[in-house]
Amino acid sequence: MKGDQPTLGTLLRGLRTRNNWTLKEMSDHSGIPISTLSKVEHDRLTLTYDKLLQLSQRLNIRMSELFAETDPAAETQVTARRSIGELESAIRVTTPNYDYHYLCTELRRKRMIPLITRIRAKSAEEFGEPVRHPGEEFVYVVKGRIVVHTEFYDPVTLDEGASIYLDSNMGHAYVTAEGCEEAIVLGVCSSAEDGLMDSLLNLHGDDAELENMPA
Repeated sequence: MKGDQPTLGTLLRGLRTRNNWTLKEMSDHSGIPISTLSKVEHDRLTLTYDKLLQLSQRLNIRMSELFAETDPAAETQVTARRSIGELESAIRVTTPNYDYHYLCTELRRKRMIPLITRIRAKSAEEFGEPVRHPGEEFVYVVKGRIVVHTEFYDPVTLDEGASIYLDSNMGHAYVTAEGCEEAIVLGVCSSAEDGLMDSLLNLHGDDAELENMPA
């Protein structure tokens, strides 16, 4: 039976232990204050997205390594993986346009990334530069109405229950339709390439805030 998902504190403490570092040495390598690292390791504080990005860059590790415990057995092909996705155990990333909830984050090397997204941007102008990332994606409107802007097609409006499948390498943006304050969509991103989770997280930029919500 699968145990509890590791918290961000557990993951950082494990990383420090594997490198045989003291908190001061971890602070010197990462540029994050000792007091902050201590609070994170004891699950009294989380790190914002920009601090996690700094940690990833300074320590030369993937962002996704901070969201899943190391499991050597997962390096080989597994045929019976399973994960229950709940909002309470999701990785939440807040940006000016969206609230992302990444589901099933304890599974490593996924070819599909499931997520629930709350859309707040109300126009393509407010959204800014369209996003692009490897692979393809499917989006289903759970609540509200959205307008999908894509690089090669006219904007299309989707009501509740409607969905769209598109090439993620094509510039795209999801915004709320006229008269809709917020919309909630279920998305699935997929790619045959490794590192899809890292590609998605790197899209969020310095304005994003990340919260690790342990099970």
